[in-house]
Amino acid sequence: MTEYDRSDPIDVAVGSRIRVRRQALKISQSALADALDLSFQQIQKYERGANRVSASMLVKIARKLECSAAALLGETEAHAGDAEFLKLLSSPGAVDLLSAFNRIDDPATRAAVISVARGLAQTNSRCRAG
Repeated sequence: MTEYDRSDPIDVAVGSRIRVRRQALKISQSALADALDLSFQQIQKYERGANRVSASMLVKIARKLECSAAALLGETEAHAGDAEFLKLLSSPGAVDLLSAFNRIDDPATRAAVISVARGLAQTNSRCRAG
């Protein structure tokens, strides 16, 4: 059983939105923690959904991340797959990879990057299994 299985899916989704927004602004966990007078470990726990974010802390975090608390709560209607998508985006390096990929204009180069990534993932899966 993983940590995501033990945490409430809403807390995980809120934490993922915090992480994605923080990474988009290129703010480190330590910098956000300092601004909120918290430890960076507490930010980690919020982002993983291991600790629930109180309403007052959510508002403070939203202010530091220059967004609304409602945005961190997922103010738009949830769509199938949103939680999984946010979980993927919260992986270390995912936002950086997506940002770099988005700057590639050539369709053939984009296809090559996807092919390389899939190949690396397959190799990694085989290494773990064997």
